[in-house]
Amino acid sequence: MLTRQSWAALIPHAEAMALIDAVVDWNETAIHAIGARDVPDSHPLRSPVGLHAVHLAEYGAQSLAVHAALLGEADARGGRLVSLRDVQLAVEYVDLRKGHLDVYAERIHVDDRGAQYRFKVEQQGQALASGRVAVMYVVE
Repeated sequence: MLTRQSWAALIPHAEAMALIDAVVDWNETAIHAIGARDVPDSHPLRSPVGLHAVHLAEYGAQSLAVHAALLGEADARGGRLVSLRDVQLAVEYVDLRKGHLDVYAERIHVDDRGAQYRFKVEQQGQALASGRVAVMYVVE
């Protein structure tokens, strides 16, 4: 298992907004990451009502960034989330006290302009959210 120190300097997400805490497994096309919060009430995307499931798409997007960093594809140009498609939410709110989140992402497409991944987020084997995320690389 890889910890955040393995990729932290290569992605733009930092401090409380770094939602991926560890990588269980990864290869050229896929990643299985974990998001774990020691204090769920301090989650940066949580409202007074709770953590809405729509925010699980951010876990999917961050797993893409971590995957690119582990592949050595992350560089100074950075990327911007430009599209979420086919997002399916199985719950309205996520209870982080039930345990860590398993984030799975599979690369669908990558080229010099950006990347597209399919993602799903589970907790204790229960599907919470899934969809596709696209990132365009910043061109300077």
